[in-house]
Amino acid sequence: MPKADEIFQKRLQKHHDELRWLYMELYGNDSMFAELCDNLFRFYTERKASLKRRDKQREQNPDWFKRSDMLGMMLYIDNFAGDLKGVQKKLSYLSDCNVNCIHLMPFLDTPKGRSDGGYAVSDFRKVRPDLGTMDDLATLADSCHERGMNLCMDFVMNHTSEDHEWARRAAAGEGEYMSRYFFYDSDRIPLEYEKSVPQVFPTTAPGNFTYLPEIGHYVLTTFYPYQWDLNYANPRVFNEMMYNFLYLANQGMDVIRIDAVPYIWKEIGTSCRNLPQVHTIVRMMRMIGEIVCPAVVLLGEVVMEPEKVVPYFGTVEKPECHMLYNVTTMATTWNSVATGDTRLLRRQMDIVNRLPGAYTFLNYLRCHDDIGWGLDYATLKQWGMKEVPHKQYLNDYFTGRIAGSTSCGELYNDDPITKDARFCGTTASMCGIEQALGNGDQEALEEAIRQDLMLHAYMFTQSGIPMLYSGDEIGQLNDYSYREDGDKVSDSRYVHRGAFRWDLAKRRKDKESVQGKLFLTLRMLEKIRAKEPVFDANANVYTYDVHNDSILCIMREKSGERFFGIFNFSGGEQTAWMQEDGMFTDLLTGTQMELRDPVLQPHGFYWVKRSR
Repeated sequence: MPKADEIFQKRLQKHHDELRWLYMELYGNDSMFAELCDNLFRFYTERKASLKRRDKQREQNPDWFKRSDMLGMMLYIDNFAGDLKGVQKKLSYLSDCNVNCIHLMPFLDTPKGRSDGGYAVSDFRKVRPDLGTMDDLATLADSCHERGMNLCMDFVMNHTSEDHEWARRAAAGEGEYMSRYFFYDSDRIPLEYEKSVPQVFPTTAPGNFTYLPEIGHYVLTTFYPYQWDLNYANPRVFNEMMYNFLYLANQGMDVIRIDAVPYIWKEIGTSCRNLPQVHTIVRMMRMIGEIVCPAVVLLGEVVMEPEKVVPYFGTVEKPECHMLYNVTTMATTWNSVATGDTRLLRRQMDIVNRLPGAYTFLNYLRCHDDIGWGLDYATLKQWGMKEVPHKQYLNDYFTGRIAGSTSCGELYNDDPITKDARFCGTTASMCGIEQALGNGDQEALEEAIRQDLMLHAYMFTQSGIPMLYSGDEIGQLNDYSYREDGDKVSDSRYVHRGAFRWDLAKRRKDKESVQGKLFLTLRMLEKIRAKEPVFDANANVYTYDVHNDSILCIMREKSGERFFGIFNFSGGEQTAWMQEDGMFTDLLTGTQMELRDPVLQPHGFYWVKRSR
């Protein structure tokens, strides 16, 4: 047996029995399992030598993605550089940002005007023509790897576009393809589903089914009518989607983000969220990756509180996702900005810090999506805050309707009946940079920049991997031009999906410009984080009580070194009431200071370290 075949067989042997047991538990189909195994070997043999070397290196260092120098950035290819070749030409800029994990927002082929921002895929093996080709993607991956960078992409498992070949053939009445979705010839079963399944977009896409009059059937569409949910109870769907996953992995992907993972198994009479079979599928996907492409890690998009997303990590013996988004902490962060009260955020971080150290969260301030106010309302209620009016307050604050607010942004899915809504805007605009520039208020501008930097420093201090949103490093503002685009005008999320401002990026080394003040300080923070042992993944992390609800203090300890990140979430000068012995070094300035009741500027912060 050739050596390469031995490697595959050894990996397959390690996982075969569990993989077969889980597959048969779901599908009870020997021939389909045999087909799956045959195709795993095919994709392994098609994997090019450079990627197999990468697999071997990462098998020897499976925690490679937990390094303290890991820094991600998510970006839209067209907004950032036009196309994939353009991104390749801009890799030096990303290196200048200290970024070593590039998350390319959805780039697979989608129908114009019915793409949900790229999440309605019509062909999983074709790049959107205006962005390039699969060869361009593989070439970009090679260039990233040569620079020590990783490439991340979205894998939309839950649904396809109505323009996907399967959907078109299903709409033509072909039973084989109808069985890959959820089709019903009357509303009897859809109405049963609606009794227990929540709506994702009750305002813009109410209900969970779409009626197709041309064939007299209803089809399950959890998100938008042009996104048809796949039926993973059909083994053909699972197999074919795993082949798509491996095909994309073989283009050189290092991180594959599983979109909307809790939704992928449907069962009547349930919420169709987080069902046990979802974990079976993700566990099988993890094993399939370890057999064919062990350099690839899975990033799960699970929008729930940290303690509830934990099952998606699996167990030590049977792991599922390598990383998960820290969604609730992000929303709670902005809640703290609006209220000037860090109690809920501290509580949230205490929960995260108590979780096993092996769990890796991806932390972020902003991303391509809206901010949904999924907060801990049971705790807020104990503090006298009710859910509906509190959400209303947050949305009023961030749209600048509250006295004293400097935020600019727009609501998304504003429901006039429930008064519920989500929020859209860039970090800089939410922090007040847009308003201060518009008013020509230099003092307000300095505080807005300080708040922006404080929030990023806080994010870098959290346990896990920080992810920047493209444009935040130069303080890019909201882009309201989407209102003039007929394909985008109904989706306010495009307010923070504007084209990257390369004219502003040219000012990033100018210390007197807004861009320079943000970029240069962020770069300094990133370099400190990368070299200081207290930021290692295995450091001990705690919140520290400074007896001031406006201040969040995070303590990190490792190898006798103690670090404090102290963050003022209020617009007033605040004192952190603490008495730590010894002298501390301010890591940004290098100056020595005592840590005895330090006073912080409005929205200011400290990063200080003491060596024992």
